[in-house]
Amino acid sequence: MDRQSPFGIVVIMLITFTMLLYANLGLANSYLHAPFNRVLEGNVINGQVDYAAIKAHSEFKPYIESLKAEPTFNNQNEELTFWINAYNALVIKGILEGGSPSTFFGRNSFFKGDQYQLADMHINLNDLERKVIIPIGEPRIHFAINCASSSCPKLRPQVFTADELDTQLEHAANEFINDTSRNKFDPERKIARISKIFDWFEDDFVNHSGSVQKYLSQYVNNSEIAEHLRNEEYKIKYLKYDWSLNGTKP
Repeated sequence: MDRQSPFGIVVIMLITFTMLLYANLGLANSYLHAPFNRVLEGNVINGQVDYAAIKAHSEFKPYIESLKAEPTFNNQNEELTFWINAYNALVIKGILEGGSPSTFFGRNSFFKGDQYQLADMHINLNDLERKVIIPIGEPRIHFAINCASSSCPKLRPQVFTADELDTQLEHAANEFINDTSRNKFDPERKIARISKIFDWFEDDFVNHSGSVQKYLSQYVNNSEIAEHLRNEEYKIKYLKYDWSLNGTKP
């Protein structure tokens, strides 16, 4: 029987150690968001948030504290999962601390003024979205992060997870784009009245699909409407954004 050289044994040990390390990091990232998952379950129903119940939940504040440490990621899914869950949690924290995006000046303070300690840095929600999350290059995040307002994508009653992220983002995109309270398509007049999200973040959808219409065409359930959007035959108009709170006040 051939004996392994000392060098070969060291290499095998290093590889094994590295594999175990990455596996443990993945589990750690998964467990990190488990408390937030328990917070959301039962307190978010069809996108409506019971802020008072979340404020009283024993695991919400400790979860917010856990987000302050600098995270380590194995892959992009873990990274994106962390930022999406953190954003949604900090929005809730902002509401519980008396913030509100319901007015123009309120939005400025809520998204650009209030600072949060996150991942070993101090950052506001606007910079978290535009300087951290968006540059990752996944336009479906616009249907995953929630701004505590009625016209925003619905907050899920579960956290996003690295293993299921693609499925979760795809579901979020399908749900939002086919929600007739957020996007309306008139096939006779070929007018699409769509969410302001597609206006504010137009570049993200254009960079992904060539145009907003082509992006929408990938998700619209009606095949005829989808074909016309793919050919860019619709006139685009934007719906008024409803900034009222997406739930009961804390």
